[in-house]
Amino acid sequence: MRLADYTTIGLGGPARDFVRAGTTQELVDAVRAADASGEPVLILGGGSNLVVADEGFGGTVVQVATRGIRLDHGHPDHGHPDHGHPDHGHPDHGHGLVTVAAGEDWDAVVARSVAEGLAGLESLSGIPGLAGATPIQNVGAYGQEVSQTIAQVEVYDRATGEILSIPNEHCGFGYRTSMFRGVAAFVVLSVSFRLAVQTRSAPVRYAELATSLGVSVGDQVESTEVRAAVIELRQRKGMVIDPSDPDTRSVGSFFVNPVLDGPEMAAVEAAARARCGPQTRVPRFDAGDGRVKVPAAWLIERAGFGKGYHPGDGARISAKHTLALVNSGSASTAALMALARQIRDGVRDTFGVSLAAEPVLVGVTL
Repeated sequence: MRLADYTTIGLGGPARDFVRAGTTQELVDAVRAADASGEPVLILGGGSNLVVADEGFGGTVVQVATRGIRLDHGHPDHGHPDHGHPDHGHPDHGHGLVTVAAGEDWDAVVARSVAEGLAGLESLSGIPGLAGATPIQNVGAYGQEVSQTIAQVEVYDRATGEILSIPNEHCGFGYRTSMFRGVAAFVVLSVSFRLAVQTRSAPVRYAELATSLGVSVGDQVESTEVRAAVIELRQRKGMVIDPSDPDTRSVGSFFVNPVLDGPEMAAVEAAARARCGPQTRVPRFDAGDGRVKVPAAWLIERAGFGKGYHPGDGARISAKHTLALVNSGSASTAALMALARQIRDGVRDTFGVSLAAEPVLVGVTL
């Protein structure tokens, strides 16, 4: 069982054992059995944010294939999509609760919410992968993050064997992170979202998206319009999976946009002026607490790695978006990681910023 066949980047060696879990009970049972035997476990979702070593994974891969979406447009409704454990989220007035099994396709969830007249996920359209992965790295794009709408996350606690409902405020959400990221203790079973019952979108917070829609930042338009605009923007950047587009054979954004404090930002600005000219202004976005978020793509390009850059071993930068590292069809995971390290080192040497990897790395390190 080659894991390359289960990842969007098409890389990864064999799994020692592979189990497909079609229900929540099967998912819990598979993980529990592997844990009882001392077997390493890799939880596999859509494979869109996963880089696996060429040697593969020496343990049990559990593929999450659970299904179920429960919508409540404003009345308390207890229950899980497929096994009936209670959830304790109560919709507020004007809000609906959507509870989604971990194995549901994420973009299908967004499309369903928009079609049902529920707002709050529309800017997260076109993102590949499964719903259960979204709280782990606090998935976000175009001014929205799932932490803004998640009511609770239901998990299997591998240490105690219990199924827990963890409310939003206890999930430890941060920029592209949560208490679940990098921690093997929990397996996400379902996610509940509290969404506004309205056909108009949440306020548009991202300038590029607002420009595409022809509105001002903070305006609201129909959610269907936001969804269409986001998908078009993502397609232009090769960030929507398309078998006919080789630039989508990737894990999406490979590097996380760095969040910098005042002195760190000042150092980056000085380095940018020295390299690119005295009038250079480094783009940034407010990240709260006196910190700013700087586009990693901007740093990568100014460090000398442009769109389409390739060292000749099958791994390259996307021709559409500098953040995406692509398997041209002949790459290995080793080649991909060598390119990633070359970029990381170039940005660090140029700007003094160490970029972190966004995808989950299995058997390899940056």
